[in-house]
Amino acid sequence: MHSDKRLLSVAAVTAMAALLFWGGTLQAESGEEVSTGEGGGLLPWSAGKETIYFWYSDESMTNFLNSAAVSFEKREDVRVIPVLADEGEYLEAVNRASVSSAQVPDAFIVSNDSLEKACLAGLASRIEDGEGVCGEQNFPAAALSAVTYQGNLVAYPLFFETSALIYNDTYLQEWASQIAMKELLEGGEVDENPEGTDGIAVDDAQLSALREGYYAKAVPTTVEDILNIADTFDVPLGVDGVMKWDVSDIFYNYWIVGNYMVVGGDNGDDPALISINNPETIQCLEVYKALNQFFFIESDTVDYNSIVDDFCQGKMVFTIATTDVAKRLADAAAEGSLGFEYGVTTMPQVSAELQSRSMSVTNAVAVNSYSEHQELANRFAAYLVTECADALYEGTGKVAAYTGANADNGVLQIFKQEYADSIPLPKLMETGNFWLQLEGLFSRVWNGADVTQLVQELADTISTQVSAAGDS
Repeated sequence: MHSDKRLLSVAAVTAMAALLFWGGTLQAESGEEVSTGEGGGLLPWSAGKETIYFWYSDESMTNFLNSAAVSFEKREDVRVIPVLADEGEYLEAVNRASVSSAQVPDAFIVSNDSLEKACLAGLASRIEDGEGVCGEQNFPAAALSAVTYQGNLVAYPLFFETSALIYNDTYLQEWASQIAMKELLEGGEVDENPEGTDGIAVDDAQLSALREGYYAKAVPTTVEDILNIADTFDVPLGVDGVMKWDVSDIFYNYWIVGNYMVVGGDNGDDPALISINNPETIQCLEVYKALNQFFFIESDTVDYNSIVDDFCQGKMVFTIATTDVAKRLADAAAEGSLGFEYGVTTMPQVSAELQSRSMSVTNAVAVNSYSEHQELANRFAAYLVTECADALYEGTGKVAAYTGANADNGVLQIFKQEYADSIPLPKLMETGNFWLQLEGLFSRVWNGADVTQLVQELADTISTQVSAAGDS
């Protein structure tokens, strides 16, 4: 990790020379376009103003935050200095600067699963939300759950990550044509070798109607729908299989058990709300285990990026991907290297009886309890997550949690729909290693291990951890 000296020197050097880019702009929701000035640097109207320091750890956010800082300063007459800190032990660095530096981080970006730790360290205060920024009119349920701790809103949702089902629409159309033709053949609705010629005669109107009917139901709503396509599709040459995804990563697997495996409740902060070993979870994992009979994926060699590359090359019909796939597919289509139409849909249900629910991670803006400028920090946080939301994706590739953002991007709207009902990564510190353990469980289940035994072992382990934490 970089030293505190480096972190604090960043703040000093960026005393509005934090505007590193040349003539950068931010198009805020108000439509106002503000320039940093030629060459960046301290703007003439900055001197002597109240100043807040805004910490973050993802370098890809730099230009976006610099632009937002300039725009906010021009409008609100408050100087904001973004400070890029090292990702390693990031929260610890925020804490040290809070108690020992003259430049206290007034607000900072933090992942929702770290909010309990931030609150207990006194780094995240209950947000001032007099204007109702963090309400259902602006953010979906998952976003609000992600930033709620012990019944209080403790951060502003900024951007999220979750997963969705990606499909090759061209192949689904071809599958619908194959099934329609098969139905006509089996029903004797074609004339083989008409008038002594080789081939068949088909009623085009009838075939078209059947094809459209099958295509209308081609996008799967359950796992069984995917398996039906896998069973009935004579895939084109060059297609490796119907479906492939990264079975080694819990992020792409959790939807299978997400509706029934409860850790901390919807807000992820209640140790009394833990349910791991239950019949529905076991049934869902049995479905997952059976998928290996249809989709032969090596869990120890699979790689997410190579899978997305393969999908872009037309080697599969379905995959599971995170929001980064939106730009990758759009770029490939714009370059002309994507030889098919594609679509994105919400994750299918596990079965007609068992529901699915994806995992999500929300990065949020917390206002530091140590700050002497909490009112200003709250104002900037609210501005950042709402009025700057549309500029976030264009500048960083990250998808804003704000409901009104990216309204003209159909692919992102599907991800936002999936996010709205997702289960946020829990905040409970005593279950911090749960995801690594669950990832291991999924790997063993995929490779044929006994589901009931593994679920019982995981439930016992987590119960022991929570009990030990409660006794300490």
